[in-house]
Amino acid sequence: MPTAHLLIKGRVQGVYYRASAKDKAIQLSLTGWVKNTAAGDVEAVVTGPETAIQSFIAWCRQGPPAAEVEDVKVNPMPETAFEEFFILRR
Repeated sequence: MPTAHLLIKGRVQGVYYRASAKDKAIQLSLTGWVKNTAAGDVEAVVTGPETAIQSFIAWCRQGPPAAEVEDVKVNPMPETAFEEFFILRR
């Protein structure tokens, strides 16, 4: 299955972005992870059907209600298998 790396920029920390992204990924049956970066962004890797990944990317462009997303950079990655979707802590 396809795997994508996302870097979400803007006001995305302290607004429940990671928890909301996890909920959305599980709803879409995606696996992978999400984490905060030291630079104040959110980073995610998702694996699953292409249509589900595209839906997740569309959600990431908005994020949860308190987020102010400025940009979402998406790069394909070599297929990576994960057993579930989880939040990584720095």
